[in-house]
Amino acid sequence: MPGSRKLGRATDHRKSMLRGMVTYLLESGRIETTVTRAKEVSAMTEKMITIAKDNTLHARRQVLAYVTKEDVVKKLFDEIAPNYKDVNGGYCRIIKTGARRGDAAEMCIIELVGSDAAAK
Repeated sequence: MPGSRKLGRATDHRKSMLRGMVTYLLESGRIETTVTRAKEVSAMTEKMITIAKDNTLHARRQVLAYVTKEDVVKKLFDEIAPNYKDVNGGYCRIIKTGARRGDAAEMCIIELVGSDAAAK
């Protein structure tokens, strides 16, 4: 279930952080973060893409209530969601990259499957 990990943050900070990370992932196609954060971001991103595949006004308003930038919502509905219209889930990929130097947290890259950023 998305949103079940506390990530060492207060509730409002955690929700704000996840909203920002989901927005940036949809905007850029890939981000580097820790594995536990990536799992939460992946779950919420997949939920947003699934909602966007419906392409109704209600779906657009639901996504806009979570994603923080209007241009990212437009990109999600116009470019990203149509790419996955025949796919049932599995829109994100998590690639582990090793431990972070400072605190040895396990790092990874999370990216959208089949995006232009994945090819770089």
